[in-house]
Amino acid sequence: MSFAESLPDDHIGAEGDRPAHLPPLLTHGGELVPKAPTDPGDAGISPVTLRDLALKAAYTVPQFTTEWAARQLCLPQVLVGELLEQMNNDHLLDILGTSGPFGFRYAISGRGRERAARLLEVSGYIGPAPVSLEAYTAMIEWQLARAPEVTREHVAASLSELVLPEEDVLLAGLAASSGRSLFLFGPPGNGKTTLGRLIHGALQGDIWIPHCIGIEENIIRVYDPQLHQAVEVPVEQAWTIDRRWVRIRRPLIVGGSEMTLESFDLIYIPSLRYYEAPLHLKSNGGMFLIDDFGRQRVDPHELLNRWIIPLENRIDYLTLHTGQKIQIPFLQSLIIATNLDPGQVTDPAFLRRMGYRLYLGEPTPDRYSQIFERYANGQGTSIPPGLVAGLLERYRSEKRELCCCEPRELIERARDICRYTGRAPALNDAVMELAWTGYFGNREKSE
Repeated sequence: MSFAESLPDDHIGAEGDRPAHLPPLLTHGGELVPKAPTDPGDAGISPVTLRDLALKAAYTVPQFTTEWAARQLCLPQVLVGELLEQMNNDHLLDILGTSGPFGFRYAISGRGRERAARLLEVSGYIGPAPVSLEAYTAMIEWQLARAPEVTREHVAASLSELVLPEEDVLLAGLAASSGRSLFLFGPPGNGKTTLGRLIHGALQGDIWIPHCIGIEENIIRVYDPQLHQAVEVPVEQAWTIDRRWVRIRRPLIVGGSEMTLESFDLIYIPSLRYYEAPLHLKSNGGMFLIDDFGRQRVDPHELLNRWIIPLENRIDYLTLHTGQKIQIPFLQSLIIATNLDPGQVTDPAFLRRMGYRLYLGEPTPDRYSQIFERYANGQGTSIPPGLVAGLLERYRSEKRELCCCEPRELIERARDICRYTGRAPALNDAVMELAWTGYFGNREKSE
């Protein structure tokens, strides 16, 4: 379901409630689609920029057709035909013949080749035409203002595979439904990362994001097929869609201990001479999970300071390699998970700006038993009477703290043992004894 699926056509097109830079929108059968521009002036990007991009694409092949160029630029064939005609008039392209009823075959001219080479020295980007930063900002803000609500049922369904106290589910749901940030902390192995990933399932609807954003001659690539899940748009009149935009599932982007301060700014690729958007720009409209907070290759307080303005004002500032600053929207649920002492990796000013805080500690014996039974049942393995009680007694006798991940780990090792020894999967005392030793180690030798 798209975020505006239930809106009537006349509402989409109403000018009174449209932001100034919101791209033209259409609905087909209730589905929202960005309207394809009908001429270069409607694209929201300088026609010169579009012609330069077409010329660089032409530079890469011996000859091409109008249809090919339209596919490369993700623009309507009629619009691209006008661009190519002008480029032919400027002696940048040569017409080789016709291609279908509405197109031609072209080859880049010597003059065009010289100009393309100069353009590639400035920006090596070749691909879908960009949208403006203003159009991107207006589009993401407009969509999220109309996004489907996150209900208790959505949250319960997304977290159904976890055994959590009711209060924990409530706090996680409040963060997801409000779009506020969530700070998860507690000892390792008790579900912080898993909860941070699963709560994303409570977000409803899809959003449209651009392939890339253009700022003068600078290109910032936003859509990432490795991180974004594209959603097919079932529209009969596909030519009416502005294919510079991609419909995606609301994203979940995860960053961990590999991140540095540079990870949160534009990533300039010198060999290609264009920018890759940072992770928090790619996660707009969804969730951004920073896992293992405090273990990054930078002082955690420097990272905290980096997030003060975005959390406070819902905007961020990025820097081009020329030194120019640009303002982007910061419209996502930020989730931070750490197993370190919050007092060591945070400060009161930062925590005050976090929407919700949730401590995930060791489970109670009853909750441990529920986790064990649920995982075993999910694996089709029966539990002999008294087995879990015996495990809990062993935890007490060895003075071990219970941990939410350990039922799964012990059961998986039991399955390893049965598979290795050629036996049917079973959780008997002998198997669990070896599984326990294999997971925790030999206590006498380790001491």
